[in-house]
Amino acid sequence: MGNHPAPTVSGPARPPVDHRPTVGWQSGGVSRTPQGQRASLDKQPHEVAAMFDGVAARYDLTNTVLSFGQDRSWRRATRAALGLRPGERVLDVGAGTGVSTEELAHSGAYAVGADLSLGMLHAGKRTRPRVPLLAGDALRLPFADASFDAVTISFALRNVNDTNAALRELARVTRPGGRLVVCEFSTPVNPAFRTVYLSYLMRSLPAVARAVSSNPDAYVYLAESIRAWPDQSALAARIGAAGWGRVAWRNLTGGVVALHRAIRV
Repeated sequence: MGNHPAPTVSGPARPPVDHRPTVGWQSGGVSRTPQGQRASLDKQPHEVAAMFDGVAARYDLTNTVLSFGQDRSWRRATRAALGLRPGERVLDVGAGTGVSTEELAHSGAYAVGADLSLGMLHAGKRTRPRVPLLAGDALRLPFADASFDAVTISFALRNVNDTNAALRELARVTRPGGRLVVCEFSTPVNPAFRTVYLSYLMRSLPAVARAVSSNPDAYVYLAESIRAWPDQSALAARIGAAGWGRVAWRNLTGGVVALHRAIRV
């Protein structure tokens, strides 16, 4: 990936101790390889950034409404899965307005957020001025190798046009023994619930977005991207092939969201 400047973080090196709970996690994947603006499913970076610029003003509110308030519990679950300790360094990629970065900081770790959308970052600076947020592409992060004890990406990995390269880049900036947690929409495990959920995505979600979002067209893309995303075991396979070991996942809200965690080998 070339040379990158070191982040403005400091702290002593720590052994690779895993402090996270293990109940409810399934292993797998190691053996398988502006208004009206919306992105297409080829996920060109300039399209994705422009789309999120267009939803930045009311993004956090819209997410809370569309998720029926579950977004808060998903952020807490992500923080718990990372097993952060005071003094550790954690990178939040695709941080948006920094609401997820702020949640990570409650652990006592030093949390820094990075995002491709300048509009989202500017909105975050207004609402969370104390949260460290910077511009950064998930495919070329502006940090030196092995800079962080843990990395996470929430609801953003599916918006990157090269998922495998992004997972390798996350591994690059994580120290050996460090942790990864991916929080992303996934596949509900109950067939009946899955049918209802997919209907909500394609019919109700855009309608609700029109009432609360500053750019409802973007949520048509978001619904399409969720439907096209790999299921839990397929994503675990990609993570395992990108330099991560001990891959496991845990379903949240019946599989609407899944947490995938892994260790940097």
